[in-house]
Amino acid sequence: MSRKPPDFAILFTVLILVCFGLIMVFSSSSVRAYYFYNDSFYFFKRQLIWAMLGFIAMIFFMNYDYWKIKKYEKLIVFIMFLLLVLVLIPGIGKKVNEARRWIGVGALTIQPSEIAKLGMIIYLSCGLERKGEKVRSFFDGILPFLLVMGVICGLILKEPHLSATVLIGMTTFIMLFVGGAKITHMIGLGACGSVLAVMLAISKPYRLKRILSFLDPWKNPSEEGYHIIQSLYALGSGGLIGVGIGQSRQKFFYLPEPQTDFIFSVIGEELGFIGAAFVIIAFMFFIWRGYRTAMAAPDVFGKLMATGITTLIALQFLINVAVVTASVPVTGMPLPFISYGGSSLTITMSQIGILLNISRYAEVK
Repeated sequence: MSRKPPDFAILFTVLILVCFGLIMVFSSSSVRAYYFYNDSFYFFKRQLIWAMLGFIAMIFFMNYDYWKIKKYEKLIVFIMFLLLVLVLIPGIGKKVNEARRWIGVGALTIQPSEIAKLGMIIYLSCGLERKGEKVRSFFDGILPFLLVMGVICGLILKEPHLSATVLIGMTTFIMLFVGGAKITHMIGLGACGSVLAVMLAISKPYRLKRILSFLDPWKNPSEEGYHIIQSLYALGSGGLIGVGIGQSRQKFFYLPEPQTDFIFSVIGEELGFIGAAFVIIAFMFFIWRGYRTAMAAPDVFGKLMATGITTLIALQFLINVAVVTASVPVTGMPLPFISYGGSSLTITMSQIGILLNISRYAEVK
């Protein structure tokens, strides 16, 4: 296959979002960074380093023929399982806010769940391509994938990290559907998944409180409804053009983690409806180009990889915006390319590199 230039529309959209994210990470985190670390640039400097590493990873994968990844499928799956087990071991996994999600030394940490997201996409793409028409069988087709997903999600739930579990489950569902699974099987899986989601939601008191507070945040505005209300205050304060970059008031310890899960609220406050609309339009454009690449990929593996990567990023974007606009219950979900988070940004940009490489062989008509 002849290699063409990558999809520059995807490349430039991602670079714009990353650069925009760096600005907003500094703007949203400067107060918190100065208060806790006596350095207003604390979060910005770390995000800049991870962005540079992510850019290098993106360039590498953009020029690394994507089908060669299949050779490392077993190694990737092994590393994925190993890291998810290691992070649960006291003394190895770092515990922050009652969650053990990080492995690393000092400020250099990674989230194994981020690696698991990409690992599952690679595993599913390789497996579904091998299965071919067999994927239409439940026991010989999709059941093996569901068992692997179940183990992965079970390990991530032990951290606990419900949002990552939901992301992997939803991405797996969509990839199985695109891979050729029968509609009847998918309807059954959707029903079972819905029941399981409800059971998980009510299995922990804090999760149930989040759901109840989402339905009526003003019932307990100083406790369970606090985060949603503060987010809506931020978005409402922005109006059409915002209060100005760096001028957010909600970042003064009203919003929880304004540089991560609620950074879109700060964008809405500082840049208004126009700024928020810019971010939404940029993501929608990226999603369109991503699925366009998937449809034009020259082989099944490329189609599935592009579908999985685009779907994963799209779901993270949609859930994050839905949370901060009080459209769904509060859950920890960073905004891709923009929120603070080193391993998340680097892994996501690596995925973009793979997507760009697929676009170099896409048969666009």
